[in-house]
Amino acid sequence: MELLVDSFMKEVEVRNPHEEEFLQSVSEIAESILLYMEDHPQYKKYKVLERMIEPERVIMFRVPWVNDHGEIEVNRGYRVQMNSAIGPYKGGLRFHPSVNLSVLKFLAFEQIFKNSLTGLPMGGGKGGADFDPKGKSDLEVMRFCQSYMTELFKHVGPNMDIPAGDIGVGAREIGYLFGQYKRIKGEFTGVLTGKGHEWGGSLIRPEATGYGVVYFVQEMLKMRNDNLKGKRVIISGSGNVAQFTAEKCIAEGAKVLTMSDSKGFVYDANGIDSHKLAYIMHLKNVKRGRIKEYAEEFGCEYFPNEKPWSIPCDIAFPNATQNELDHQDALTLISNGCFCVAEGANMPSTRAAIHHFESSKILYAPGKAANAGGVAVSGLEMSQNSLRYSWSREKIDRKLKVIIEQIHQSCVQYGREENDYINYVKGANIAGFVKIADAMLAQGIV
Repeated sequence: MELLVDSFMKEVEVRNPHEEEFLQSVSEIAESILLYMEDHPQYKKYKVLERMIEPERVIMFRVPWVNDHGEIEVNRGYRVQMNSAIGPYKGGLRFHPSVNLSVLKFLAFEQIFKNSLTGLPMGGGKGGADFDPKGKSDLEVMRFCQSYMTELFKHVGPNMDIPAGDIGVGAREIGYLFGQYKRIKGEFTGVLTGKGHEWGGSLIRPEATGYGVVYFVQEMLKMRNDNLKGKRVIISGSGNVAQFTAEKCIAEGAKVLTMSDSKGFVYDANGIDSHKLAYIMHLKNVKRGRIKEYAEEFGCEYFPNEKPWSIPCDIAFPNATQNELDHQDALTLISNGCFCVAEGANMPSTRAAIHHFESSKILYAPGKAANAGGVAVSGLEMSQNSLRYSWSREKIDRKLKVIIEQIHQSCVQYGREENDYINYVKGANIAGFVKIADAMLAQGIV
């Protein structure tokens, strides 16, 4: 298999030089898919994987805007429309200084598998800009979003490409983007998801990714006749996904010990309860402060410029950003008794870390399966927009649970190995691939 992967990746590297994140993502998929294709030659004959790694379209554009001092600033905007074999492009927008073409191609490539796993008719895409909303006024963010959408509107629509939020793009940004699209097009359509509930958004959408990753862990634990009650949990991040992962873990009786941001992490040995979590939500969502303030408020330990993987735990949720958990972190987690790692972020574990998880046979849930709850509810928001109707919180939560259960079943179907070990990476990759690949074969060489 190593020879197959190396040969394939050499060609990919020639065509995509210096795109480290994208190459990492393709390599991880290739490790599962190439061997599977040897037993299913129709995919190999029609070069399905080679076509799948090429975006159908990449849009790159300048985004000029005026700051509060009357000065002109220029950012770079993107939209990567990766694959539409099973539905219109679907995937978030990320506003962050780290955004570049490699990052967005990796996210878009991961998105097509994630969307496929949900069972909903959604292709994969991703977009964003190297704009940093942190420290900007509401008016500056509005002016940037309006300029960004003034170009993007030509390439999106409810039956073509439906963006959502991601890092740096929350309810505020979605509102400004939607308002500009509506002003330009003169129509009220479900072109974006993550909208406010009062104007076409879905209940449970803010909670969906965090709740979904916990639901996936519960499905894995059921395979061992176990549950979350009393489990020690560490979480990285303190944004939307981390907050609602913590909320659901607390509700299920787990003990949440850590949360973090880009400056460090807090370790609360007494556990982060609902009251403390409410403080974090206000701190991050309203004050836009630093997690260090939590340590000062509740008298717990704060570790500047460190990640939480050194804290002994049963379950770890890497919920911050890509490649935040490396091979040494993986070894530390395993030696400290961690038996389950579930990714709320996209590709937060390096390849070396993943190999350690697999070789140690712990439960490891890759992001494309575990964090699919967010895009699943985005898909349900699209359905509600088409119906001009809103479902109840309880109905959406039930649908989310069913989708996560089905994703878990697909992973088990394709990922079961000897001694009944479930390789969730292989299972998720193959299950996602087969649906897209069959659609691509049916639609011809396009």
